[in-house]
Amino acid sequence: MASDLNRGIMKFDGADSPVVVATSATLILGSIAVLIFWALKSAYLLG
Repeated sequence: MASDLNRGIMKFDGADSPVVVATSATLILGSIAVLIFWALKSAYLLG
């Protein structure tokens, strides 16, 4: 039986493995952090 995380966009075996989930989360959160930092820097709130 496939888990709920193994459906939808992630249609490959092992899509719900901890390594894949951790890698995806790190990439997404890292991208968000970079965008926030860039936005603050371009708004002159940071030196």
